[in-house]
Amino acid sequence: MSDRLHTVAAEEAGQRLDVAVSRLFPDLTRSQAQRLIEMRLVTVDDRPEKNNYRLKAGQRLGVVVPHPVATETVPENIPLVVVYEDSDIVVVNKPAGLVVHPAAGNWHGTLVNALLYHIGGLSGIGGEVRPGIVHRLDKDTSGLLVVAKNDFSHLELTRQLASRAMGREYLALVHGVIRQEMGTIDIPIGRHPVHRKEMAVRQDGRPARTHFAVLERFMSYTLVRCKLDTGRTHQIRVHMNHVAHPIVGDPVYGPRQGAFGRCGQLLHAIKLTLCHPRSKEPMEFSCELPLLFAGILTKLRANQPTRPSLSTEDGE
Repeated sequence: MSDRLHTVAAEEAGQRLDVAVSRLFPDLTRSQAQRLIEMRLVTVDDRPEKNNYRLKAGQRLGVVVPHPVATETVPENIPLVVVYEDSDIVVVNKPAGLVVHPAAGNWHGTLVNALLYHIGGLSGIGGEVRPGIVHRLDKDTSGLLVVAKNDFSHLELTRQLASRAMGREYLALVHGVIRQEMGTIDIPIGRHPVHRKEMAVRQDGRPARTHFAVLERFMSYTLVRCKLDTGRTHQIRVHMNHVAHPIVGDPVYGPRQGAFGRCGQLLHAIKLTLCHPRSKEPMEFSCELPLLFAGILTKLRANQPTRPSLSTEDGE
């Protein structure tokens, strides 16, 4: 067990307890902070409080973080595309359809199971079922993901993620023709009030910001590049759907009938930038589009004339 103590400063007063814990200790996500609070391992003036408790200046905040439990997740011989590996980190190209870590309904056959087989030792900060996992991709999203092989790397990468020093870029094919060349969607996201497995735009949600730029336009679709300032669950999918341009093949937020049959979700994490946790060397990784995604673009280019300039066409 590790004990952490902090005296609440005047500028920190009024913060929710779970928010404050995740901000004061960057290695803890908000969900991890909430679990610690529910386990009564977070105290305010030596008393356990609830997640929504509002802090006051001068109060003593105590946090007890249990040591990671040795993982019991079983290594499995699942194909794994390793883009880069050294003694501290592993960068992999995750295929669509692969769940990142074990959870209810997916206790086996995940990326973590594959990593334990091919890589072996991983950071223990993520706990029993998420060793080494610094950030995640949805099951149906493909592309680049960095994994920590030790606790030192995990903490450093988590700090980069929290400070937005880690860059993540995605390519997405969306429904409809986007008129502007680029834009920013800055709208909070929270849990859907009815469908608890889904996310939704909510004014009381957590801040979420997605930048997008148009790469190609087709008669009924647009290829966009998206960059994230935040990493909310389903962020790009929810934001693009909110502006009436859902991602092609999205099984939750997109149209019921797929335009290209069972094409899968056409969202791919194509570029990842970070500083090496130990050497601090800037690193940049990229990967090609999955064959199915690339094949659909080839068909669109061949069968549907591109629309490079809407302003000229519309007389604006």
